[in-house]
Amino acid sequence: MAECERMMTEADTSSRSTTQLQGHLARVSDMLNRHRLVEQLVHRDGGAHQEVVDNLAHRQNLAELQREIDKLHPADVAHILDALPPEDRLSVWHLVKADRDGEILLEVSDAVRESLLADMDAPEILAAAEQLDADELADLAEDLPDDVVHELMQRLDAPEREQLRSAMSYEDDQVGAIMDFEMITIREDVTLEVVLRYLRFLKEIPEQTDKLFVVNSDHVLTGVVPLKWLLVNDPARMVSDVMAADANTFRPDEDVAETAQAFERYDLISAPVVDIEGRLIGRLTIEAMVDVIREESDAETLSRGGLREDEDIFASVWKSLRNRWTWLAINLVTAFIASRVIGLFEGSIEKLVALAALMPIVAGIGGNSGNQTITMIVRALALGQVSPSSATRLLRKEVGVAVMNGLIWGGVIGLVAWLLYGSAALGAVMTAAMTLNLLLSALMGVLIPMTLIRYGRDPAMGSSVLITALTDSGGFFIFLGLATLFLI
Repeated sequence: MAECERMMTEADTSSRSTTQLQGHLARVSDMLNRHRLVEQLVHRDGGAHQEVVDNLAHRQNLAELQREIDKLHPADVAHILDALPPEDRLSVWHLVKADRDGEILLEVSDAVRESLLADMDAPEILAAAEQLDADELADLAEDLPDDVVHELMQRLDAPEREQLRSAMSYEDDQVGAIMDFEMITIREDVTLEVVLRYLRFLKEIPEQTDKLFVVNSDHVLTGVVPLKWLLVNDPARMVSDVMAADANTFRPDEDVAETAQAFERYDLISAPVVDIEGRLIGRLTIEAMVDVIREESDAETLSRGGLREDEDIFASVWKSLRNRWTWLAINLVTAFIASRVIGLFEGSIEKLVALAALMPIVAGIGGNSGNQTITMIVRALALGQVSPSSATRLLRKEVGVAVMNGLIWGGVIGLVAWLLYGSAALGAVMTAAMTLNLLLSALMGVLIPMTLIRYGRDPAMGSSVLITALTDSGGFFIFLGLATLFLI
């Protein structure tokens, strides 16, 4: 019951958050529309005092819009910018205060960030970047002009410059690219009272700090002290007496997706990042891991449809065309192949018109079953639950499921075909075709992602397109072929 109540509370919170975001977006859009309407009316009416009235109305509308934007969290402003067409997006962006630019640039999508940076000159970009920490700058640096990055490097102090260089030296999918350099380290040869005084001296601790990292004189990580342990232990005790070894340490060259899974598996809030010699060089936080999980989910969803993850929803026709044409071209070829398969059996369809009405059912059910299988396999691959040694067993299991589904649902549709067209033979062919096509979809649902990952490709890339193409062509061929052999 408690778990059920917790889930209901989380769902209500999520619903309220989404509703609030939609409300903010609606208000901003309404203000932009009223602003344009007032401008149109003022210019249409004309008059000697048009310029004065125009400037007054312009300032009033923009001031109201700016007040709405100022009270929003940077993530909410980013959501609004992502959801607005380019013209309105820039209108809102120009109203954002300079000291918030950097935070918002980190929150918007890659494509929108590119458009916003293109509208800024070098001094504006530098002013925005100077508000960020070294790890945040690393996220932004790859999108900045080279001359801006060089100037930014010169303005940083030596430790920050080294941190930025370190973060930029790693690939986007490596832990080092997203690690945080703000953390609290302590020595093991001091008392907990000394640690508490040190924390009070700081007045503020980094966000998502749930533990302190214990290091020696060489900055090698020797243990951790969770903050709650400071409250329940005698302040006179030594750090060395209460600290524990942290089993969840990560290397900067590890894969971020696998690290995110570890955070989810062990319910981590933060974790240390150490180099090959065990020296503490940074930390990971749950905030960064949530971003990784979301981005991985978004990328997988788009990849299944053959889309890149960097398309602006309001991008120009040409940009969207370039993003989508590859898999549409592949789909066109596969659709042509399917049509030629049907063309091979034109004579059979002319003699038995019922085939034309029934064959989409076989192809459609096969495609749906294939997408179910491929979705499950891609998810299992992402979670590291499938290995080459288990692939054969998984394939046997999916084949068994396909055969059972084919016999059950193929039998149902076969009975329907018998009743509709008065032909038991047609019903039997329908059942056999359904079973064989589901078997084909199960095989392809396992083999397509496993083959892609074997050759170092994203197992989700275009998987829906490929499975649908194969089950369509295969379903038509199987059904019409069986009908030609046994009914014509």
